[in-house]
Amino acid sequence: MIQDILKSKPTKLFLGITGFFVANALIAECIGGKIFSLEKLLGGTPANFTLFGQSGLSFNLTCGVLLWPLEFIITDIVNEYYGPKAVKRISYTAIILISYAFLMFYTAMRIPPADFWISTGQTKGIPNMQDAFGGIFGQGMWIILGSLTAFLVSQIVDVTVFHRIKKVTGDKWMWLRATGSTLVSQLVDSFVVLFIAFKLGNNWSWQLVLAICLVNYMYKFTMAIVLTPLIYLLESRIEKYLGHETARKMKLAAMGRDEEAFVNIPAAG
Repeated sequence: MIQDILKSKPTKLFLGITGFFVANALIAECIGGKIFSLEKLLGGTPANFTLFGQSGLSFNLTCGVLLWPLEFIITDIVNEYYGPKAVKRISYTAIILISYAFLMFYTAMRIPPADFWISTGQTKGIPNMQDAFGGIFGQGMWIILGSLTAFLVSQIVDVTVFHRIKKVTGDKWMWLRATGSTLVSQLVDSFVVLFIAFKLGNNWSWQLVLAICLVNYMYKFTMAIVLTPLIYLLESRIEKYLGHETARKMKLAAMGRDEEAFVNIPAAG
């Protein structure tokens, strides 16, 4: 039994995708505490524009946004070949493991540090290693709650929109269902995380929440368009790995058009 599972290409692919999906999400959460200037990264100067009466806005983004677009691409790939139940499974798995990671971060922060370790960073300009450790891993509870809730809600929105578009387009126009579902889900993601973390958690004004939400969404909107070719590249690699017939049966099963589609999928790896 276990040998058949390990030899199955669809199973090995799913395990690999799940591992990357969870690791990528966890890394994005860990590096999300750093804010960077997109304009400076691209060699420009801060834009300083005004939205909803909020002036001085620029594209100051969390480093987590560098990785989150990959999560939605992976979601679309899993949706295409394994269906919405598989997307929900990897999403729940990611939420559970990220929550576990934050619990361990919190525990590590509360463990009394060794006296000598506190001053080991002074030669590097870090006066207190314990404070530095807490500053990196000690994200506020509202931010954690907002991030995890936004991730879960946006994943459900993504899978729903993806399948509604696919019911209309069939196997054609993958770019439309992939990009379309991402654009909708990313808007939801941007709003939910800011609403929970900063409206509820820090009493930001609605104008500021909406302004920052729109700034973040403009970046995510652009990345969704720019990364569209990557979806086709991944699809071609998966088709080559699985074989055309196996891939076709998986897509049918993902749409619920062929309940027995997986029965005849070859297990040989």
